[in-house]
Amino acid sequence: MITAKLYINGQWVEARSGKKREILNPFDASVIATAAEGDRDDTKAAIKAARHAFDHGGWPQTPASERARLIFKLADLIERDHEELARLESLDTGKTVEESRWDMNDIAGIFRYFAGLADKNGGEVIASPNPDSTSTVVREPVGVCGQISPWNYPLLQASWKMAPALAAGCTIIMKPSEITPLTTLKVTELAEEAGFPPGVVNTVLGPGPEVGAELAESDDVDLISFTGGIATGKTIMRAAAGNVKKVALELGGKNPNIIFDDADFDLAVDYALNGVFFHAGQICSAGARVMVQDGIHDRFVEALRKRMEKIVMGNGFDETTQMGPLISAEHLAKVEAYVDIAKKGKANLVMGGKRPDDPALQKGYFYMPTLFTKCKNDMRIVQEEVFGPVITVERFSTEEEVIERANDTIYGLSAGFWTRDSDRIERVSKALRFGTVWANDFNVYFVQAPWGGYKQSGLGRELGKIGLEEYTEVKHIYRNHATKAFNWFGV
Repeated sequence: MITAKLYINGQWVEARSGKKREILNPFDASVIATAAEGDRDDTKAAIKAARHAFDHGGWPQTPASERARLIFKLADLIERDHEELARLESLDTGKTVEESRWDMNDIAGIFRYFAGLADKNGGEVIASPNPDSTSTVVREPVGVCGQISPWNYPLLQASWKMAPALAAGCTIIMKPSEITPLTTLKVTELAEEAGFPPGVVNTVLGPGPEVGAELAESDDVDLISFTGGIATGKTIMRAAAGNVKKVALELGGKNPNIIFDDADFDLAVDYALNGVFFHAGQICSAGARVMVQDGIHDRFVEALRKRMEKIVMGNGFDETTQMGPLISAEHLAKVEAYVDIAKKGKANLVMGGKRPDDPALQKGYFYMPTLFTKCKNDMRIVQEEVFGPVITVERFSTEEEVIERANDTIYGLSAGFWTRDSDRIERVSKALRFGTVWANDFNVYFVQAPWGGYKQSGLGRELGKIGLEEYTEVKHIYRNHATKAFNWFGV
């Protein structure tokens, strides 16, 4: 049994209230850990430590090369403990251990990438109208950062926030999801082992209305970064207005995957499945909204159905498992509610739409791969983020029609499409209003490329050089080397 504490100012501590929370394995609802349950008082202590480390502890003035050295060391430790981290991630989330191993590989690379950028963010000299002056634009760390990461990719999403903030010279308070904190806590241990000074890295466990709200409202926090749902994101924006702190939000998506008649049929089918069923569809960029052109619609639906019938559900540690459970009983009920609404409407249920009958899966939060056809643009199951193993299929006739319908959403995170027509690739890529557009692929991301969305999918970008810039303020420094009297007043 794992016992988890808070990490504040270089010390592992219990919550001041003494409260604890049980952490459950989604596969069978067994208790795998007890975690300290922090509140506003614990969060205030972490903010105070981070504020002192930034204002008086010397972290922002630490040479960029030294910050990079510590981040590189942390990446090495993550790689060293790769298998343990993957095991914890699968225990915590229920996903297959192979998926968790992929995540850990990415996470080590993310820390290395931003470590490599740490000493390459020195600014630039710009032209000045005065020949006897110099004018420079520099980037400085924004300050104390509250970082709230989600439950679906606990450590991956945390790394997208931690690595650039530390590289920029910020101090951080991490708030992992209260139901999946284990890998973030483990990497906090590794940050301590790497030698980050006290107060630079802090991790507070606890519920959003306590820990998250304090981070968003505090005048001593300079930036709040959040990945999660739209409703919570809007609440954070309102709270952050109190001291006009910088806000970075990634609020999910309802992502179209468009299949044109001339697509490579077998590849498009394969990637339509990949786009939805990894981690049981609990992915912000899941291609759950499949849009298929008339000429291949019926054949495509049948191909999906045949492949979906063969998906193996089970324990993430079983090498034959292809899809694990949903994260919690509450989330399972949410997915069931969406499916029930679709069933009562005019959508056609082709398969799934219920929990599995297998007795071995009854203790966990499993839901069968589900396929709906005859879906329309105005249906809730098409417009809203179900976040589960559910595909909706819409039929379309023309390129112009599908672009208009694909863009008719409050979201704008990602979209993909499949065609052999190179001219169409250019047209459709430009016409789709999403932060990432994939042509003949789906769900590809890498650390060098920015990630984020249009419209209500969020504000700002993570990853890439711009992901580092999010954690900086821009300052213009002008120096006059030969100042002369102006002699305008009172002469």
